[in-house]
Amino acid sequence: MEDIVIKGGEVVDPSSGLHDLMDILIRNGKIAKIGKSIEVKRASVVDASGMIVSPGLIDLHTHLCDPGFTRREDIRSGSRSAAAGGFTTVVTMPNTEPVIDNPTIVYYVVARS
Repeated sequence: MEDIVIKGGEVVDPSSGLHDLMDILIRNGKIAKIGKSIEVKRASVVDASGMIVSPGLIDLHTHLCDPGFTRREDIRSGSRSAAAGGFTTVVTMPNTEPVIDNPTIVYYVVARS
């Protein structure tokens, strides 16, 4: 797996109190280093100038509307929208038809996701 360096982004990590313009080295799919002016030979470089780089966001109040109201939204379209907005985790509300309140419906949602 190729190394990736995310350069010049505004790194925001509330859990560590980090908030500064920095680079991030990703090695083997994991963050290996965060610091100023990281240089690595043979790495893909992502220019994050003017962007915020942070841990994935979590939405605890998502209306995926599946099962029952997929004309509004479904698991696929809602998940894709969330990912495009920086959300790595969504929790769907049980306002579906039928309500997500038993193992059979939970299995359905897991299979669709």
